[in-house]
Amino acid sequence: MEIEDAIESGQSGICTIEEIAKASGLSLAEVQALVDFGLLVPLDELIEPARFHKDYVRTAVVARRLRDDFELDARGVAVALMLMRRIDALEEELRTRR
Repeated sequence: MEIEDAIESGQSGICTIEEIAKASGLSLAEVQALVDFGLLVPLDELIEPARFHKDYVRTAVVARRLRDDFELDARGVAVALMLMRRIDALEEELRTRR
């Protein structure tokens, strides 16, 4: 399933936490944990219900795969995602220095 197909908000590029959960296969509580750990950041933290950029669906899908493949709890998934982001940043830094 394409990520865009799984999000009902259309072409706006914005989705709800419920849409992220549905598209990723995570529970609402698991997605909320990603928000609590700062891995998914609402577009505007003052507006309720929270809205997110649809690219966060990819993050949530990776989180579900980590959870399933390595039997990680929410904290383990968060740590793995943070390390993956750090590796990506370091690799990008290496590319720009070459």
